[in-house]
Amino acid sequence: MITFPAGLSALSDRYDIVLCDVWGVIHNGVQSFPQACDALVQWGEKVGPVVLISNAPRPASDVVAQLDSLGVSRAAWSGFVTSGDATRALLSARAPGKAWKIGPGRDAPLYAGLDLQDAACEDADFIACTGLFDDETETPEDYRDRLVVAAERGLTFICANPDRVVQRGDKLIFCAGALADLYESLGGEVIMAGKPFAPIYDLAIARAAELTGKPVDRTRVLCIGDGVITDVLGAENQNLACLFIAKGIHGEKAIGPDGLLNPEAVLALLAADKTGATHAVGDLVW
Repeated sequence: MITFPAGLSALSDRYDIVLCDVWGVIHNGVQSFPQACDALVQWGEKVGPVVLISNAPRPASDVVAQLDSLGVSRAAWSGFVTSGDATRALLSARAPGKAWKIGPGRDAPLYAGLDLQDAACEDADFIACTGLFDDETETPEDYRDRLVVAAERGLTFICANPDRVVQRGDKLIFCAGALADLYESLGGEVIMAGKPFAPIYDLAIARAAELTGKPVDRTRVLCIGDGVITDVLGAENQNLACLFIAKGIHGEKAIGPDGLLNPEAVLALLAADKTGATHAVGDLVW
C-alpha cells in the first residue's frame, strides 16, 4: 500500500541509504530545486549516504560540473553513478569496432579511451545512442529512414540514456530512449544499462557499500525518482522501496485543484504503466 509522507524526514527511520534520480528531482536542466537539494543534504547529515543515480549518458565524472553550475551543493550527495558509467561496459565489449554514434558532441566523454570508429548507419557494426543530435529542434521521426536501414541490417542499438523525455526548463525534450522505442518498433534489437535495468543499480549498490564500509541491506535502501518507467519500475524490478516524485516530468497531472497532491491521480499515473511505488510526494522536500 502506497503512503504519502509529508517529506523525506518522515522516512528517515525506515531507510539508511538513498539512491536519488537527478533530472526532474533536484534540477530541471536550467536551475536546481533548493528544497530538494536541502532534503538530500539533511539526509546525508542525519541519516546516511546519498548516491545519485542518473540516466545521463556521460560518465558521472563528466556530469558533476553541470550540477555545480546549476547550484547543486556537493553536500547533497556522496556518490554518483550514471547510465553512461554502466553503458561503457557494453561499448568496450564491442571495441575495436565501428559505431554509428547518435547524439550531441557534449556526450563524447562516453567514448573516451574506447577504440570505436565513427561510421554511418550503412557501414557501422552497431549503433551507440546518447540522444538526438539537436534535441531542441529534432524529434525521433527525423531518424526514421536511417533507423529503417539499420534495422534491416540487423544492427544492435545500445541506448546510453533510457529516458524518453526530460524537462528542460518549462519544456519537454526527447532523449535516447525515445529513439530506442522507435527502433524496437521497426524490429531492431535494443540494449540498455541505465534505469530501469539492473547494471546501473548494481553500480549504485556497490558505491553505497563502499561509502558505508559494509554490505548493503537492500530493505533499507530508498530509491527516489520521477520517471514511472525508469525510476519506479527500476526500483520495483530490484525489489527496492521507491519514493515517487509525482510532479517532475508529469507536471500538474497528479495535483488537484487545491494545489495538493491527488492520491487517486498518483495511483492512475503508476497504474498506466503497470507499476507501483512505496511512497509518493509532489516535490522532494525534507
